[in-house]
Amino acid sequence: MPPVYIVQQNAKIRIRNRRLQVENGEEENAEVLTSIPLAQVDQVVLFGNISLTTPAINALLETECDVVFLTADGDFRGRLVGSVTPHVPLRRAQYERTGSPEFILPTIKGILLSKVSHQRTLLQRHSRDAPDKVVSAAIDQLGQSMLSIPHKTLPSSLLGLEGAATAGYFCGYRRFFPPEWNFKDRNRRPPADPVNVLLSFGYTLLAQITNGAIQTVGLDPFAGVYHQVAYNRPALALDLMEEFRPVVDGVVMWCCRSGQITPADFTEGPAERPVILSSQGCKRFITAFEERMDKPYTHPIINKRLPLRQCVIEQARQLVRRFLENRPGYTGMGFH
Repeated sequence: MPPVYIVQQNAKIRIRNRRLQVENGEEENAEVLTSIPLAQVDQVVLFGNISLTTPAINALLETECDVVFLTADGDFRGRLVGSVTPHVPLRRAQYERTGSPEFILPTIKGILLSKVSHQRTLLQRHSRDAPDKVVSAAIDQLGQSMLSIPHKTLPSSLLGLEGAATAGYFCGYRRFFPPEWNFKDRNRRPPADPVNVLLSFGYTLLAQITNGAIQTVGLDPFAGVYHQVAYNRPALALDLMEEFRPVVDGVVMWCCRSGQITPADFTEGPAERPVILSSQGCKRFITAFEERMDKPYTHPIINKRLPLRQCVIEQARQLVRRFLENRPGYTGMGFH
């Protein structure tokens, strides 16, 4: 089930007759924004100043519903989770494999090959109707990167190749946006233009999905293969996220080119947050993102048509099998 996103500032979450109820205003005269049976809620994502009553916290913990806290503009703050399901043999295998160079290198290659392939496909698809020399050069560079990945012998060399490929990709990707978007390159912390705001926002939403998938199958999200282990960084969830980043890129492109979101949905802000997406723009982007995650695709390993959200979980299950069987590598899926 898709997450429940709550963006209304100063809203309060209560439990009413085993339903998760989101209210706005004082309790006596509160407006009910939404009401959902608790059994139908797997994850709640809160943006900004939103409160939970103690009974709501207890009910969400009891039902093992994950609660994600984000800032108003989508930066990750923390999670509320219940007890961790015991998966000792799997976790032991995971820790052993993530410490093995023989396991790590082929797995990183598989992850990056899938990501670069999807980036290249995205540019190819959108360049068919309007050929562009810069886009064509980016497509060629990504193709060369795909040929080079299998021959790399060190994770550090793969990191350098991925950085160059991504830079080339965004040189092509930005050509699909009209000048009024002021999109010149990929930047963040903070994002300096509307397109980068949407990209960062979308990647944050995606990271919550991959983190949830990793925890669903019993893996430790903090012990990764490609991303380095660091305090409070869900490295394995970020590893799983890599091949799905072009999904976000496609959603951002569609929103901006279709008029679903326009430059008028953004305003100037302070130095720490120079470009601010309106609450209505935020809601429209979340809708577009969720529609894409609900779109069905054929998963290449189990050969079944599943919503993309479920495909992410199947990719996490692939990692489980590879850890347990000591079978390095990673098989990506085509979802364009």
